[in-house]
Amino acid sequence: MAATATSVHYREQAERCEAEAAAAEQTQVRDRSLRSAAAWHAMAVRQMKSEKARAERDHLANEVRKQCLA
Repeated sequence: MAATATSVHYREQAERCEAEAAAAEQTQVRDRSLRSAAAWHAMAVRQMKSEKARAERDHLANEVRKQCLA
């Protein structure tokens, strides 16, 4: 699972759940799919924050490395 744990993956899962909700005939199935979509969206947001923080950390580390090697 680690290879697919990206914000893109989470957004795709949310979209899949939203499509399932739109196609659902039963209220319970639609509600379950919408709850799942909300959870996937929340995971995507958290993952995007993590990806951004990681990119910033890597950028700073590269800058420090450049200064140390200069």
